[in-house]
Amino acid sequence: MEQIIEIRSYQLQAGTAERFSQLMQQQSLPLLLAAGTEVVATRPSLHAPDCYLLIRAYRSLEQRELSQDAFYTSPAWLDGPRAEIMACIAHYTTVVIPADPALLASLRCGAELPGHQISSKQ
Repeated sequence: MEQIIEIRSYQLQAGTAERFSQLMQQQSLPLLLAAGTEVVATRPSLHAPDCYLLIRAYRSLEQRELSQDAFYTSPAWLDGPRAEIMACIAHYTTVVIPADPALLASLRCGAELPGHQISSKQ
C-alpha cells in the first residue's frame, strides 16, 4: 500500500536556527514519536542557515488529518514546546505527495533522528 509523505519546509526567524533545531530534537520529536507519528527525516537545510525540514509519513490523507488534529490539540504540545517553537518560525510550507516504499527508504537513510528510533506505527 502506498503511503503519503508530508514535506514541511520552515523559514525560521533570523538567528533562531540553533534554538529551533534543539527544540525540535529534544522536545518536539519525542512528542511526535510518542504520539505514533512516523517521522522520516528532520534536519537543517544545507543551503540557508534559517531553513529547516521535517518529513512525516502517513497511511492516507485522512490518517494525516486525524493524527495532526490529535497531536496539535494535545496538552503535551500546547503546554509543552509549542510557544517557543512557533516563536522561531517566520512561515512554513507544506507539500503532501504519494510515497512508495523505495522513496521512504531513501529518505530515511539521511534522517537526522539522534537518540530516537523511527516509528513505523503508521
